[in-house]
Amino acid sequence: MTPVASLLMHTPRVVQYLFLFAGFLALAFPATAFSENSAKVEFKKESKAVKTLSVNDLRALARERSLEVFEAHERRNRVYRVLPARAVFDEVFGKDWKKAREVVFTSLDGYQPSIPVKKFLDHDAYFAFADEGAAPFTLTNRLQNNEVVPLGPLYLIWNNIGSKELLEAGASDMPYQIKTIELRMKEAFPNMIPPSGSPEQVQRGFEHFRKHCAACHTINGDGGGKAPELNYPKSIVEYIKSEYLKRWILAPQTIRYNTMMPGLGEEIANREQVAAEIIAYLKAMSRAKQAPSENPSR
Repeated sequence: MTPVASLLMHTPRVVQYLFLFAGFLALAFPATAFSENSAKVEFKKESKAVKTLSVNDLRALARERSLEVFEAHERRNRVYRVLPARAVFDEVFGKDWKKAREVVFTSLDGYQPSIPVKKFLDHDAYFAFADEGAAPFTLTNRLQNNEVVPLGPLYLIWNNIGSKELLEAGASDMPYQIKTIELRMKEAFPNMIPPSGSPEQVQRGFEHFRKHCAACHTINGDGGGKAPELNYPKSIVEYIKSEYLKRWILAPQTIRYNTMMPGLGEEIANREQVAAEIIAYLKAMSRAKQAPSENPSR
């Protein structure tokens, strides 16, 4: 007789049922599911705390559903359990969130995209909190050496199937491991803006940088905290030749083996022109340096 069977024989029937029920829960609902759904997400407006809610709290605020999307990180379709972003914003921030300029997301790993409110008004965004099936809430990030990453507490996705604009955007506005969601009424990263009077090529480069690079990198201290500062004290254009920098932007794995930096998305039209305009922006910013410690937005 096993030790467990012996224990059950000498245990009151009610306690036996409790043992069996606990075992059922452990099998049906793994510990990771409980921890992910109880993890907290902080909501802020202009740096001031608004609410801190768990995934379970959010599920009580908005109607959940299943959604199939093209998973840009894995280059295939997947189905997630999701909450509509606009409904969540309505409940947490009130209807006035639509008057804000940007929504800044901060992930556990320092990834920090700033997404225009207009994009949320023009397209359907959702917060995924679980895989539709029994699979773990993770993905294999083909853009970063097939790293397997957990997605919780929240993962921002878009109803992108059939949308050329969203498919071309790739994974740039799809942060996972979201820990903070902040409304900004003004420009989120003011010290990243190119000098006044900059040519159109530089302005376009700035928009490309904001969209594809700023979630990881900082300029004068503004941007994400996942990758290095690119402008202070030395701009990257001051120690890397333009030809290599362009190659680094387009295909970093051809420069550095096993790098975690993803190349500019293959789905982006005119990739080489986009890379050249990003470099033009970086060159312009090399003449507009500001020490991050002097930056009031950080």
